Amino acid sequence: MSSALSFPARDSGFVSYITARHFIGGAFVDASSGEALAVANPRYGESMGDVQLGNAADVDRAVAAAKAAFPGWKATPIKERAQILYRLKALMERDLEELAWLLSHEHGKVFAQAEASVKKGIECLEFACSLANGAAAGGILEVSRGVTCQVRHEPLGVVAGIAPFNFPMMVPLWMLPNALAAGNCFVLKPSEQVPFNMQKLAVLLQEAGLPDGVFNIVNGTKPVVEALVDHPDVKAVGFVGSTKVAKLLYERGARLGKRMLCLGGAKNHLLVVPDADLRITADNVIASAYGTAGQRCMAASVLVAIGDVQHVVDAIAERTRALVLGRDMGPVISAAAKARIEAYIDDAEARGATILVDGRGASVDGCPGSWVGPTIIDHASADMPCAREEIFGPVLTVVRVATVDEGLAIENANPYGNAACIYTTTGYIAEYCLERFEAGMCGVNIGVPVPREPFAFGGWNDSKFGHGDITGDDGFHFWTRARKVTSKWALQKDWNWMS
Repeated sequence: MSSALSFPARDSGFVSYITARHFIGGAFVDASSGEALAVANPRYGESMGDVQLGNAADVDRAVAAAKAAFPGWKATPIKERAQILYRLKALMERDLEELAWLLSHEHGKVFAQAEASVKKGIECLEFACSLANGAAAGGILEVSRGVTCQVRHEPLGVVAGIAPFNFPMMVPLWMLPNALAAGNCFVLKPSEQVPFNMQKLAVLLQEAGLPDGVFNIVNGTKPVVEALVDHPDVKAVGFVGSTKVAKLLYERGARLGKRMLCLGGAKNHLLVVPDADLRITADNVIASAYGTAGQRCMAASVLVAIGDVQHVVDAIAERTRALVLGRDMGPVISAAAKARIEAYIDDAEARGATILVDGRGASVDGCPGSWVGPTIIDHASADMPCAREEIFGPVLTVVRVATVDEGLAIENANPYGNAACIYTTTGYIAEYCLERFEAGMCGVNIGVPVPREPFAFGGWNDSKFGHGDITGDDGFHFWTRARKVTSKWALQKDWNWMS
């Protein structure tokens, strides 16, 4: 099975691949609908394979397989579950180059960024491997003579994850390792635009020794998502995607009494003040705005230029013009995404903004895919769509204000609350902003303030629906329920209210 899924490419040249199928009960199986969707390589705009599309009947099959596997997996000691995750980590490191090139082809990321996202997924695995010696151990305390209180973190049963297109390996690994370490059985719906990395992960999990039925994949679109949320045997659902869908799914699952954690979109603001370090700021803004072609919820969206920072804007523009498409930045995911992103640039220009660096009409020789070059929209007003709405592409909007408080007011007025950053060399200014940002993840001179494990990932406001965060200790607790046990085994000579 592993050899049949081997991905041969070790460069960006176009190759054909496989038809992605469901993975249910330890085997790849065909979708019952008979329908399939072409999966395009974004560099070339050409199908590299297909993905079979599931329906409610396929979800029933996967949930039944997971439910059957649950008693045995729950009874497996957590240290033994962790050993399987250790082996998966080693296998992913062994196959790192192959996984990264596969991700690069199906998503469009340049290799270095694809490799980094796989490594971040491996880091999430490392955290789950440690759970047996950390959060999962619970706690016990003698609260009175002869009386102990204890917490046991127990699995929920069958749980599900719904992943977006922008990080085909990393986002599923935000959810899966913690859920499996906790003793749950998992059904995953990958994005139908990027299904191939999860096919490989299923093979690696099997090689690592995961029992059949503990991990299952159902590919598809909206019908599969709704069937997973509605299924009576699915106890919890994690979702990462747009705010519109996150809110709808949270409400849908909450009405059914499900445990839901749904991460949505973002409009991240980077505030820069005159005393900011020029090199750190310019290099870091570039990395934040154009990494993965801006297709991430942590990307810089709005640069709030406070006071006289023209030298910083000039340096960012100079570095932006020096980026080479195809080498430094890949394409966006599809022709539809390209048209949507360029429409925002057209609209900003029509409203009077200056297109300081224009990525419209970009191309790469021999790669007729969905290319949008890095773009800077300058002198935008805070009420323009480019400054308010999530573009999800390589577009940085510059809004100019006179004071820090004006900049904070713009950030605070945005309905999202994912990330915000302040560029400064003054501790007081940094703390002043950190105390006032309306964002769950904040940076000081770091425009992509992603918390590293064991710190948890998650935003505020319209960027997240549900309680807790999706990684770290919060991520483990989301997939478990706490049983509190109070015990006494012998009479004591002295008595108190606990006795």
